[in-house]
Amino acid sequence: MADIVDRQTRSRIMSAIRAKDTGPELALRKALHARGFRYRIHAKHILGRPDLVLPKHGALIFVHGCFWHRHDGCRLASTPATRQDYWQAKFEANVKRDRTVRKALLLQGWRILVVWECSLKQPQQIAATADAARDWLHSESQFLEL
Repeated sequence: MADIVDRQTRSRIMSAIRAKDTGPELALRKALHARGFRYRIHAKHILGRPDLVLPKHGALIFVHGCFWHRHDGCRLASTPATRQDYWQAKFEANVKRDRTVRKALLLQGWRILVVWECSLKQPQQIAATADAARDWLHSESQFLEL
């Protein structure tokens, strides 16, 4: 199946996709800051460039887009109808890289929280997710997905 837009339009659309400072990420940062948490963002020296680093808690937070990181069972994790082989390979590589990074960081002693984009859509969801993140930060748990 051919793409429904021309190459130039597709290129413009794809170039507008942000890797950092996304809407879900900004919403979580604002909610955590309001709860008294202070953090560093996009730490280049840490494998996987986590979205938030909370050194005081030994914790890293990744805000994953459901589409790009393949959130299981999520309606946002659809697969494009065109070039399905290309997309399948890309998605599998993303998931494999996420798994490898997570294992390496856990071995380094970091605690990891993965927050999915779909849990940050509505104001009440943002608050609930931030509260769950706060509770996790005060726990001993090494890994959590929200």
